[in-house]
Amino acid sequence: MLTSKQRAFLRGIAQRYDTIGQVGKGGISENLITTTADALRKRELIKLRVLDNCELSAREAAEALAEATGADVVQVIGSRFVLYKPNPDEPVIELPRAK
Repeated sequence: MLTSKQRAFLRGIAQRYDTIGQVGKGGISENLITTTADALRKRELIKLRVLDNCELSAREAAEALAEATGADVVQVIGSRFVLYKPNPDEPVIELPRAK
C-alpha cells in the first residue's frame, strides 16, 4: 500500500512518461494482463489508456489490471491511468520512506 507522499512522488515521475498501452473493446484480456505484468516488471511505473469503445471506465480498468498483476493504482485522470509495482530483484524507482 502506497502512502500519499509516495503516490505524489510517483505521479510526478509518471507525468513525463508516455502511454505504453491501451484497453480497448475487448476489455481486460489475458494477453493484456501478461503484457502489463511484463512492462511493470521492467519499468515498475507504467501509464495506460482506455479507449472510447471500451465498456470499462478508466477507474474500473485500472483496478482490474492492478488486481490481476498485483500492482497499485497511482492515478486515474480522464481515460488514462498509472500503475506501479516494485521489482523485488532490480528496483528502478526508489520511493520516499513511509513513516
